[in-house]
Amino acid sequence: MIKFTLRIPEDLHERLTTQATADRRSLNSELLHLLEVGLSTVSPETPNRPDRPGGDSASPAPLRGNGHSPRP
Repeated sequence: MIKFTLRIPEDLHERLTTQATADRRSLNSELLHLLEVGLSTVSPETPNRPDRPGGDSASPAPLRGNGHSPRP
């Protein structure tokens, strides 16, 4: 199992905590569930969509680095 730190806005944390409580899951279990559900709809055959990076030429480029360095 890999452990990492994730910084999220307070309002998103509140929404996740509320949903986890409603689903009778820990916050960790709720996050894993949501990631699995979200990723289950993505497959190599799934075409790029405008709401995903790379799916539209107007999409912003993915961030690189640690978030504190200037973009190249």
